[in-house]
Amino acid sequence: MTLLREKIKFSPVDIGARAKIDFSTGDTIKVWQKVKEGDKSRLQAFEGLVIARKHGREPGATFTIRKVSAGVGVERIFPLYSPTIEKIEIVSRSKVRRAKLYYIRDKAAREIRKKMKKLIQVEKVMLAPSEAEEVIKKEKPKKENKEGV
Repeated sequence: MTLLREKIKFSPVDIGARAKIDFSTGDTIKVWQKVKEGDKSRLQAFEGLVIARKHGREPGATFTIRKVSAGVGVERIFPLYSPTIEKIEIVSRSKVRRAKLYYIRDKAAREIRKKMKKLIQVEKVMLAPSEAEEVIKKEKPKKENKEGV
């Protein structure tokens, strides 16, 4: 019976090794995934914060990673036992008090909005004085008469 099990490979992934990888929500990890482009294949790294882990160590277990790339938040959901995942590296560990860090999405968006406001102000300063006055006049809302509306 054991010879038969050795001949039949149930999964292309070493399930025991993947189950032993100990990362949790709040950790920063790097996932190396095989990407096939045409007839070539290469490894692509995706590094970010683990904001969720679902289904523990079951066969359908997944984890969600979030990173900000060029000012845009990017999230990817990886199956833990996916055969396309080559390796998982733990970059840093951190202790968090929540199982799901979905609130990070809103926090990051607020910070991006603040940066965008600062960029707009810097652009106004860089314009010539006459051009800056025109931009400011266009942006000011017109005061409406309360009785006429």
